Amino acid sequence: MFCKTPNWMAVNVSVIIPCFNEEKYIGQCIDSFFKEPDGLNLEILIIDGMSTDSTRAEIAKKQATHPGKIRIIDNHKKKTPFALNLGIAHAKGDYTLIASAHSSFDSDYISLITQLFDEEKYEADIIGGMMETKVLTETPKSLSIMHVLSNKFGVGNSMFRVGVKIPTYVDTVPFGIYKTNLLKSINGYDTRLIRNHDIEMSKRILAMGYKILLLPTPRCYYYARETFSKLFQNNYRNGNWNIKTVYITKRFSSLSLRHFIPLIFLLSILLPLLAALILPQLSILALISFGLYGAVILSQSIKIFKDNSRTSIGYSLLAFMVLHISYGLGSLSGLFSLKYLRA
Repeated sequence: MFCKTPNWMAVNVSVIIPCFNEEKYIGQCIDSFFKEPDGLNLEILIIDGMSTDSTRAEIAKKQATHPGKIRIIDNHKKKTPFALNLGIAHAKGDYTLIASAHSSFDSDYISLITQLFDEEKYEADIIGGMMETKVLTETPKSLSIMHVLSNKFGVGNSMFRVGVKIPTYVDTVPFGIYKTNLLKSINGYDTRLIRNHDIEMSKRILAMGYKILLLPTPRCYYYARETFSKLFQNNYRNGNWNIKTVYITKRFSSLSLRHFIPLIFLLSILLPLLAALILPQLSILALISFGLYGAVILSQSIKIFKDNSRTSIGYSLLAFMVLHISYGLGSLSGLFSLKYLRA
C-alpha cells in the first residue's frame, strides 16, 4: 500500500481533458479531481471542440465552484490529437495527466502516482493506474457491454483493462501521468492519426528508451457506450484506423498484435466463403471458424452471468459479436481506403 503525499508537498499537475458534446459526463470527470488530498496544485485544461450542447454551461458551473482552476481552450480543428497537443502546449505543471471526458478518477489517483516518480524502486517516465469500465445507467444490456469490455477475450491482453496484481511495465496505460517536459520534447501526438494517436505515442516513447508503469491501484474509470449502435460505431472507427495508422507511420510497431486479431477472425470467415464460390467444400472452414468463436463467446457470456446475475447471456453474446465484428469490419474498410490516402 502506497502512502499518501504529505499535505505540505505541493505538486504542480496539469490535467488535459479533450471533449466535444459531453454534457452528461464532463461534470463528474472534473469533480473527481477536486477530491484529491490537499497539497496538489492543479490546473484543469478542457480542450473543447466547440461543443453545441450544454457542455460549456456544465463547465461554467465547475469554474464558479473552483475559481482559477479550470480553463477552456477552443479546439477549432475539433479532432482529439489537436486537442491534446493544444493542452500540452498550454500545460504549466511539472506533470501532465491525459484524461477523457468519459473518465473519472480515485480521490488519490494523482497524489499516489506523482510521488512514485521520485522513488528509486520504480524507474518510470509514465505511470498510470488500472482502468475499470463503468456505465452511467445500469441495465442488463449496459452491464453486459461493460463486462465484455473488461473481459480478456473481449479486449485481448490489454493489461490496464484485464488487471495486474503488482506494478508492471507495459506498452501503454489509459490515462497516464507524464513528465510534462517529456511530452513537450517529443512534440506530443501525431496529428495525422485521428485514432490510435495515444497508442502510437506510447510505442514511440518506448522506442526511445523510456518506461511505462501500470499500477494495480489507484484506479481510473471509463464510462462505456451503453447501446449496441454506439458500441459498433466506436469500434468500427477504432478498427478503421488500425490499418491507416500502420500505413501513415510506416511502422507495424505503432500498434500491437491484439489490434489485428478481429480482422484475422473476420477474414477466416470471409475468405473461405469467397473461395467456396469456386470450391463449395471450403465453406466448412468458415463454419468451423464461426462455430469455435461462438462456443468461446457463449462460455464467456455464461461466466459473466454467473459473476453478475444482472447481466444477460444473450446481451453478452451480442456485445462480443458487435465488438469484434465492428472492429474487424473497420480494419477491412481501412485496407480499401488506403488508395485515398495515397491520392
